[in-house]
Amino acid sequence: MATPMLSKEPSAILFNTEKLEEMKDDNEKWVLDSSVDHKGNVPVRATTGAWKAALFIIAIEFGERLSFFGLSANLMIYLTKYLHEDLKTAATTVNYWTGVTTMLPLVGGFIADAYLGRFSTILFSAFIYIGGLGLLILSQLAPSLKPCTISPCHGGSLRLHKIIFFLGLYLISIASGGHRPSLESFGADQFDDDHPKERKKKMSYFNWWNFGLCSGLLLGVTVIVYIQDNISFWVSYVVLTVVTVIALAIFLFGRPFYRHRVPKGSTLTPMIRVLVAALKKRHLPHPSNTGELYEVSNSVNSEKRRLSHTNQFMFLNKASIIEHRSNQAGGFEAEKHMNPWRLATVTQVEELKLIMNMIPIWLATIPFGISVAQISTFFLKQCAVMDRRLTGNFEVPPASVYALGAIGMIICVSLYDRILVPLFRRLTGNERGISILQRIGVGIVFSGIAMVTAAIVEAKRLRIAHEEQSKVVSMSVFWLAPQFVILGFGDGFSLVGLQEYFYDQVPDSMRSLGIGFYLSVIGASNFLSSLLITVVDHLTEKAGAGGSWFAKDLNKSRLDKFFWLLAAMDAVNVVVYVLVARRYSYKSVQHKVGVANSPDGDEDDPKV
Repeated sequence: MATPMLSKEPSAILFNTEKLEEMKDDNEKWVLDSSVDHKGNVPVRATTGAWKAALFIIAIEFGERLSFFGLSANLMIYLTKYLHEDLKTAATTVNYWTGVTTMLPLVGGFIADAYLGRFSTILFSAFIYIGGLGLLILSQLAPSLKPCTISPCHGGSLRLHKIIFFLGLYLISIASGGHRPSLESFGADQFDDDHPKERKKKMSYFNWWNFGLCSGLLLGVTVIVYIQDNISFWVSYVVLTVVTVIALAIFLFGRPFYRHRVPKGSTLTPMIRVLVAALKKRHLPHPSNTGELYEVSNSVNSEKRRLSHTNQFMFLNKASIIEHRSNQAGGFEAEKHMNPWRLATVTQVEELKLIMNMIPIWLATIPFGISVAQISTFFLKQCAVMDRRLTGNFEVPPASVYALGAIGMIICVSLYDRILVPLFRRLTGNERGISILQRIGVGIVFSGIAMVTAAIVEAKRLRIAHEEQSKVVSMSVFWLAPQFVILGFGDGFSLVGLQEYFYDQVPDSMRSLGIGFYLSVIGASNFLSSLLITVVDHLTEKAGAGGSWFAKDLNKSRLDKFFWLLAAMDAVNVVVYVLVARRYSYKSVQHKVGVANSPDGDEDDPKV
């Protein structure tokens, strides 16, 4: 709604000034962003939301990530040691499972936004998660289901164990599909975009969300992995189940403080209507001015934030052309009865444009995701064949080296939030410090540097392996520290940036699905990583010179060449990403008083 026009009469000026002050006071007392409290009432700002609610949500994320990485960090080792899969098959299995786990949030996010609501989706997902952990415990304890530690195994026993094990594993995938997009967006919902102080706090939320995430990851790949390697897998699964139950209890304890978004039905239907309306009116000329386009009155739809008109995807603007103007009185009622399959509002058109505008960014971040996928597959296999002695008798579990990446990300987000953001705010005048897309771009550069580092270190490890003719080389595992830490820094920029980007730039009604879009980058990257491994394996084996880059014995593989290939892909991708990002236009929102664009830019300044 535009700023109210003030009459020249002194009494009218006084009345409107008082009215604005009253609106300002209401905005300080109440949260007027269409959210509700746990009783369905308008939330009181002082007692709900912001950090007092977000901390409970970060706590359950800490527990869930501890459980997830406690399972996934050692999965590569488990598949090769207990299920006796070769290197290529195990890497493909891990990539497929990770891919499914990170693609399902598209479904979970849609259900949360449209039907169940975020709180209920998180609750149901937590119970499914606990059920999956129960099956993993069963697969380790039931005598007929236990994994075999010798090769070859009895086929029937191994097959039955695999069925129960992977059933539990994929139940956890389903749970994560509802849990992750709903939880992260639910946490961000606790901050009001239209309140200046809360909006600034929200910019820090994603950094501290990832701080909690990495803290859970850190314990998962150290404490839980140590239990798996030195005690047993079933004990670790029991510990993870207890942690998940405690995290759920903490989450429920914070219920009185939460702000909820009421689901409004399918978020895809309005977009389909825009396409249908634009096709029906495809023969109409493009409107000469925005006055010819339809936007619903604030009195009819006061809860929904309106978006500013843009000139991108001009064809879609035809969906908002008013063909027949009605002069009848009671205009608001007339607006309500307009055919939604023939006429769409400017905001509905712009929401579809937002999704279409994201596709190039989504595609341009896939190579970054492929690089990240190596940390849970080939990086860990490198750890397993290197000297992991920390002291005379203590040996670091291979999966625990993953902690170096988490440490790198924790350091990165802490420095970024506390030092770089205040510094860049002074230098650029941007409320975020640097734009979201600039942050993502920095992370992509770090991932390329990490792959170059990994290639150099692996070439050195192979030389030592060739000289020593030993399966486990004398080279210290801490030679891998740089590639883990650098990739952790890349995650601190790109992964956090992607989370914020897909939450902030999607339509307000699709924010769980927005986090699903972010996770789908990682999911698609894992699938493509598996495909790339298969293609490279086939081509290098067929070439004959030196054989496949992915031999059963890691010391006879050529992972260094594969890492150089990824580094080259990242280098090309940096150029592509910059070109795509410079053409991007950020979401421009009309607020209740005046117009305020995204702090990253406006429609007239599309540069990254």
